[in-house]
Amino acid sequence: MTTVSAKPAGQRLRADAERNRARIITAAREAIVEHGAEAPLDEIARRAGVGNATLYRNFSDRRELLHHVTLSVLTRVLEHAEAGLAEPDAFEGLSRFTHAAADERIGALCPMVSDHIDHDDPELERALLQLKAAAAELIARAHASGKLRADVGVGDYFLGVTQLTRPLPGTGCLDLDQFVHRHLQVFLDGLRAPATSALPGRAASFEDLKRAD
Repeated sequence: MTTVSAKPAGQRLRADAERNRARIITAAREAIVEHGAEAPLDEIARRAGVGNATLYRNFSDRRELLHHVTLSVLTRVLEHAEAGLAEPDAFEGLSRFTHAAADERIGALCPMVSDHIDHDDPELERALLQLKAAAAELIARAHASGKLRADVGVGDYFLGVTQLTRPLPGTGCLDLDQFVHRHLQVFLDGLRAPATSALPGRAASFEDLKRAD
């Protein structure tokens, strides 16, 4: 008779540590969406179901935790962009990406990305470049299909998405969640060609969205 042996203790410990780490990152993202980048670390540990010692064993300080939260969000949003690019209908792919990015709370996390991370970190820089390239391709495909109005640039698109998914000052950040996808659909309908009006000024680019130092 074949006996199935249990996993070695070392493997179980590594798996537990990876699950704890993933829970901390998820909890930190949720807390940051609600309370901003200064969300209490004790609250993050509580949400993750771990002790403070476990949190600090995985992340030495707030800055390191924010780094990994940002990297996690960028990675997930990139995966959604790649799924959008796989859609046969280019505008449907852009729409799918738009709603998925909103579910990742990209607008609420945008201030953290802007103000609390090291913009020279090679890992984050690589993730941002990959996401920008995928997003630019989504926009280019939608333009080429003739379904995205020609006077909308990639910067215009991202400004719209981030503003529509960012909590309004003075409101409970979760109170308006039920309306986000509704308003995003209105936004997407406004992006469709043929345009019903001329946009003032010029199209925004990624360069226009860079944080001024």
